[in-house]
Amino acid sequence: MDNPQHDARYAPPQADVEDVPAIAEGPQLASRAQRFFAIFLDTVFQVLVLSAVSILTPYNPFKTQGNDLWAPDPAGAITGALTFFLLNGYLLATRGQTLGKALLKIRIVRPSGEPASGARLALRYGAGFASGLLAVVLWVYSLIDCLMVFRKSRRCLHDEIADTIVVKT
Repeated sequence: MDNPQHDARYAPPQADVEDVPAIAEGPQLASRAQRFFAIFLDTVFQVLVLSAVSILTPYNPFKTQGNDLWAPDPAGAITGALTFFLLNGYLLATRGQTLGKALLKIRIVRPSGEPASGARLALRYGAGFASGLLAVVLWVYSLIDCLMVFRKSRRCLHDEIADTIVVKT
């Protein structure tokens, strides 16, 4: 009988095993930093356009209807939405990107990876613009919306509403 100390069944493996990189399943999510800087750039572009409007026309889009947080401001919400869609509408409709997202090489898609429809994109951004009718609602919505990106899924409230994700291109 063989010596149990030399039994090969109990010996450590002798094969060289290299780590195999994990195969990414589905689209790769955009980083939180990419998402932050994309919205930052989108905001800068929008402020530049609205500043030009306030300089070149008698209308000042930065002047609110008062200091009351509960006072409706439909003109401000409509102006913001129109400016946003004038700047980003074509890119959103054709590539699922805003100017900021295009510069940072990220885009909006469905969780399956297929492009987001125009209706989903309208729902995604429409929720934020609708909340802009009342300043206090916009503040609460915006706070919840931006904090949700810190979850594992990196999906903000507007992503959940429209069932979208933001991925690297």
